[in-house]
Amino acid sequence: MRIAIVGGGPAGLFFASLMKRHGLARDVRIVERDPEGATYGWGVVLSDVALHFVKDVDAALHAALTEGQVVFDRMRIVHRGQEVILEHNTFWRMARLDLLRILQARCRDAGVRLEFGRRIAERAELDALAADADLVVAADGAHSAVRALLAEHFGPELDVRPNWLAWYGTRRRFDALSLVFRPCAHGLLIAHTYTYTPTLSTFLVEADPDTFAAAGLGAMSEADSLRYCERVFADDLGGEPLLSNRSTWFRYAIVRNRRWHHGKVVLLGDALRTGHPSIGSGTRLAMQDAIALFRAFEHAGADVPAALAEFERTRRPGSDGLQAAAVRSTEWYETVRSRLHLPPVAFAYDYMRRTGRVSHEDLRARDPALVAAYEALPPGERG
Repeated sequence: MRIAIVGGGPAGLFFASLMKRHGLARDVRIVERDPEGATYGWGVVLSDVALHFVKDVDAALHAALTEGQVVFDRMRIVHRGQEVILEHNTFWRMARLDLLRILQARCRDAGVRLEFGRRIAERAELDALAADADLVVAADGAHSAVRALLAEHFGPELDVRPNWLAWYGTRRRFDALSLVFRPCAHGLLIAHTYTYTPTLSTFLVEADPDTFAAAGLGAMSEADSLRYCERVFADDLGGEPLLSNRSTWFRYAIVRNRRWHHGKVVLLGDALRTGHPSIGSGTRLAMQDAIALFRAFEHAGADVPAALAEFERTRRPGSDGLQAAAVRSTEWYETVRSRLHLPPVAFAYDYMRRTGRVSHEDLRARDPALVAAYEALPPGERG
């Protein structure tokens, strides 16, 4: 098989490495629009569950991803100025650039060709790429150009959510993955933040439409909106500034596709379906997609139509379930003002059950201290 992959993110890189290492393709090439070494994110988180899937299929990659990493198993919610600690929520964190470098090294070691600074934006460019390949993998992100070029076949649906987000970084350490809910003069801002290197933390700020409009954030420059967020979260930042890396405000689109493949072209990762930053599953979904597509070719061999059908059959149920959880998580944040009356413990309990996938007894087994504190509240304060 000859495979062409558009997009050099985790999904495309991991799939390329697996196919080449296991001898399922004699030629694999990845074309990536950005230059090598460029990344516009900060950190990524990977749960134990996500890394378990990686270890099962590529133990060497698992070792490379976890070597020297500090594991934290606490979350922290700040509401009404009080913090609630949530135990046994284990995440590995790393810089997105480090993740890409590790995956790129695995690809090069396996003989995958990597081409940077090449954009596939026109139908003629896609057709030329496909003419020399048995399989084309569109792993070019949530704003996939390949998906757009073949939109009539894939049937994409983009559900643009109402809240506004801006990705910042900071040198302030947040060893516990923290969610900070800060009322401000214009409404409410939420920070999603965690340390991912010894010196840097991701600091994602979220604003509902009313706050965004009242504060005039849409009319501010990137520098002015950064300073506004610094003022709101001054107590949390402890004197450290926010750092910008193309940190402009955007609204997140939940991406779905009616069909996952067309002819020899298949969607993967965020091009196929997005989660949401509030549930932190994007990298996990991308890497599990790569594993599922690889397993489909293990099962079907070089029969591309059969492999793509197998991929969708086996992967869609789990993918749809995680995306549905992501949507429920998103809706929780979008309606969080209706819960701000709750005391901190009840608020944290409600947060932990926001996706509908965690029952009261599940939470008792994971974090008995939180459930005991919740059950000790007067019934009228539980929400």
